[in-house]
Amino acid sequence: MAKESTTIDIGESSTVTKSRSHVVVDEKKKKRFVAATAGGGYKRGLAIFDFLLRLAAIVTTITASSVFLFFVIAIAIVASYLVLSLPFSIVTIVRPLASLPRLILLISNTVVVTLTTSATAATAAIVYLAHNGNPNTNWLPICQQFGDFCQATSSAVVAASLGIVFFLLLIVISAIALKRH
Repeated sequence: MAKESTTIDIGESSTVTKSRSHVVVDEKKKKRFVAATAGGGYKRGLAIFDFLLRLAAIVTTITASSVFLFFVIAIAIVASYLVLSLPFSIVTIVRPLASLPRLILLISNTVVVTLTTSATAATAAIVYLAHNGNPNTNWLPICQQFGDFCQATSSAVVAASLGIVFFLLLIVISAIALKRH
Protein backbone atom coordinates (compact mmCIF):
# COMPACT_ATOMS: atom_id res chain seq x y z
CA MET A 1 0.00 0.00 0.00
CA ALA A 2 1.42 3.36 -0.94
CA LYS A 3 1.88 6.02 1.68
CA GLU A 4 -0.83 8.61 1.46
CA SER A 5 -0.87 11.89 3.23
CA THR A 6 -3.59 14.33 3.96
CA THR A 7 -2.86 18.03 4.00
CA ILE A 8 -5.03 20.32 6.05
CA ASP A 9 -4.73 24.02 5.34
CA ILE A 10 -4.64 26.07 8.51
CA GLY A 11 -4.22 29.79 8.68
CA GLU A 12 -0.77 31.15 9.51
CA SER A 13 0.12 31.20 13.16
CA SER A 14 3.33 31.38 15.10
CA THR A 15 3.18 27.73 16.18
CA VAL A 16 2.81 26.50 12.62
CA THR A 17 5.74 28.65 11.51
CA LYS A 18 7.87 27.30 14.32
CA SER A 19 7.02 23.73 13.47
CA ARG A 20 7.74 24.32 9.78
CA SER A 21 11.14 25.86 10.53
CA HIS A 22 11.86 22.98 12.90
CA VAL A 23 11.11 20.51 10.11
CA VAL A 24 13.42 22.45 7.75
CA VAL A 25 16.25 22.38 10.32
CA ASP A 26 15.73 18.64 10.87
CA GLU A 27 15.85 18.05 7.11
CA LYS A 28 19.15 20.00 6.89
CA LYS A 29 20.63 17.92 9.73
CA LYS A 30 19.43 14.75 8.05
CA LYS A 31 21.00 15.75 4.72
CA ARG A 32 24.33 16.58 6.40
CA PHE A 33 24.29 13.26 8.26
CA VAL A 34 23.51 11.30 5.11
CA ALA A 35 26.24 13.13 3.19
CA ALA A 36 28.78 12.55 5.95
CA THR A 37 28.02 8.85 6.35
CA ALA A 38 27.07 7.76 2.86
CA GLY A 39 29.67 9.20 0.66
CA GLY A 40 32.12 11.92 0.40
CA GLY A 41 32.58 10.77 -3.18
CA TYR A 42 35.94 11.73 -4.57
CA LYS A 43 37.05 13.07 -1.18
CA ARG A 44 36.98 9.55 0.29
CA GLY A 45 39.03 8.33 -2.66
CA LEU A 46 41.51 11.15 -2.14
CA ALA A 47 41.71 10.26 1.55
CA ILE A 48 42.51 6.62 0.74
CA PHE A 49 45.14 7.72 -1.79
CA ASP A 50 46.55 10.08 0.87
CA PHE A 51 46.86 7.16 3.32
CA LEU A 52 48.60 4.94 0.76
CA LEU A 53 51.00 7.74 -0.19
CA ARG A 54 51.87 8.17 3.50
CA LEU A 55 52.71 4.48 3.75
CA ALA A 56 54.89 4.71 0.62
CA ALA A 57 56.62 7.83 1.98
CA ILE A 58 57.33 6.01 5.27
CA VAL A 59 59.06 3.21 3.38
CA THR A 60 61.16 5.55 1.24
CA THR A 61 62.19 7.84 4.10
CA ILE A 62 63.16 4.97 6.40
CA THR A 63 65.15 3.46 3.53
CA ALA A 64 66.89 6.78 2.94
CA SER A 65 67.83 7.35 6.58
CA SER A 66 71.00 5.32 6.61
CA VAL A 67 73.74 7.71 5.49
CA PHE A 68 74.76 11.01 7.22
CA LEU A 69 74.06 12.45 10.63
CA PHE A 70 71.95 15.47 9.52
CA PHE A 71 70.29 13.39 6.88
CA VAL A 72 69.58 10.56 9.33
CA ILE A 73 68.11 12.90 11.95
CA ALA A 74 66.02 14.87 9.46
CA ILE A 75 64.67 11.81 7.69
CA ALA A 76 63.99 10.09 11.03
CA ILE A 77 61.92 13.13 12.06
CA VAL A 78 60.07 12.94 8.74
CA ALA A 79 59.41 9.20 9.11
CA SER A 80 58.19 9.74 12.68
CA TYR A 81 55.87 12.50 11.51
CA LEU A 82 54.49 10.21 8.82
CA VAL A 83 53.73 7.49 11.36
CA LEU A 84 52.09 10.02 13.70
CA SER A 85 50.04 11.48 10.83
CA LEU A 86 48.45 8.13 9.92
CA PRO A 87 45.57 8.56 12.43
CA PHE A 88 44.72 11.94 10.86
CA SER A 89 44.76 10.27 7.47
CA ILE A 90 42.42 7.55 8.75
CA VAL A 91 40.07 10.23 10.11
CA THR A 92 39.90 11.76 6.63
CA ILE A 93 38.91 8.36 5.24
CA VAL A 94 36.19 7.83 7.83
CA ARG A 95 34.94 11.43 7.67
CA PRO A 96 35.70 12.64 4.14
CA LEU A 97 33.94 15.97 4.64
CA ALA A 98 35.92 16.95 7.77
CA SER A 99 38.17 19.86 6.90
CA LEU A 100 40.21 20.38 10.10
CA PRO A 101 42.25 17.14 9.83
CA ARG A 102 42.95 17.92 6.17
CA LEU A 103 44.07 21.45 7.03
CA ILE A 104 46.38 20.13 9.76
CA LEU A 105 47.86 17.61 7.33
CA LEU A 106 48.29 20.26 4.62
CA ILE A 107 50.21 22.61 6.91
CA SER A 108 52.29 19.81 8.45
CA ASN A 109 53.09 18.30 5.06
CA THR A 110 54.30 21.67 3.82
CA VAL A 111 56.66 22.03 6.78
CA VAL A 112 57.93 18.47 6.50
CA VAL A 113 58.53 18.65 2.75
CA THR A 114 60.83 21.60 3.44
CA LEU A 115 62.84 19.57 5.95
CA THR A 116 63.00 16.62 3.58
CA THR A 117 64.12 18.81 0.69
CA SER A 118 66.90 20.45 2.71
CA ALA A 119 68.22 17.11 3.95
CA THR A 120 68.10 15.63 0.47
CA ALA A 121 69.83 18.65 -1.08
CA ALA A 122 72.64 18.53 1.49
CA THR A 123 73.15 14.83 0.85
CA ALA A 124 73.01 15.34 -2.91
CA ALA A 125 75.81 17.93 -2.61
CA ILE A 126 77.95 15.41 -0.74
CA VAL A 127 77.21 12.72 -3.32
CA TYR A 128 78.18 15.12 -6.09
CA LEU A 129 81.49 15.86 -4.37
CA ALA A 130 82.11 12.16 -3.80
CA HIS A 131 81.57 11.42 -7.49
CA ASN A 132 83.29 14.44 -9.05
CA GLY A 133 85.46 16.04 -6.38
CA ASN A 134 86.30 19.74 -6.48
CA PRO A 135 89.47 20.65 -8.38
CA ASN A 136 89.42 24.25 -7.05
CA THR A 137 89.96 23.01 -3.50
CA ASN A 138 91.99 19.91 -4.43
CA TRP A 139 89.25 17.53 -3.29
CA LEU A 140 89.58 14.34 -5.23
CA PRO A 141 86.63 12.12 -6.13
CA ILE A 142 86.43 9.29 -3.61
CA CYS A 143 84.01 6.96 -5.33
CA GLN A 144 86.83 4.87 -6.81
CA GLN A 145 88.14 4.08 -3.31
CA PHE A 146 84.82 3.92 -1.44
CA GLY A 147 82.33 2.44 -3.88
CA ASP A 148 79.94 1.21 -1.18
CA PHE A 149 79.71 4.72 0.30
CA CYS A 150 78.83 6.28 -3.04
CA GLN A 151 76.29 3.60 -3.85
CA ALA A 152 74.61 3.94 -0.44
CA THR A 153 74.47 7.73 -0.56
CA SER A 154 73.21 7.78 -4.14
CA SER A 155 70.46 5.30 -3.22
CA ALA A 156 69.52 7.41 -0.19
CA VAL A 157 69.23 10.55 -2.33
CA VAL A 158 67.01 8.73 -4.82
CA ALA A 159 64.79 7.33 -2.03
CA ALA A 160 64.51 10.72 -0.32
CA SER A 161 63.69 12.35 -3.66
CA LEU A 162 60.83 9.88 -4.08
CA GLY A 163 59.70 10.88 -0.59
CA ILE A 164 59.67 14.53 -1.71
CA VAL A 165 57.52 13.61 -4.72
CA PHE A 166 55.12 11.73 -2.41
CA PHE A 167 54.90 14.75 -0.11
CA LEU A 168 54.18 17.08 -3.02
CA LEU A 169 51.38 14.76 -4.11
CA LEU A 170 50.06 14.72 -0.52
CA ILE A 171 50.02 18.53 -0.48
CA VAL A 172 48.14 18.67 -3.78
CA ILE A 173 45.64 16.05 -2.59
CA SER A 174 45.02 17.92 0.66
CA ALA A 175 44.52 21.18 -1.21
CA ILE A 176 42.08 19.58 -3.66
CA ALA A 177 40.12 17.96 -0.82
CA LEU A 178 39.87 21.28 1.03
CA LYS A 179 38.48 22.99 -2.05
CA ARG A 180 34.85 23.98 -1.53
CA HIS A 181 32.25 23.88 -4.26
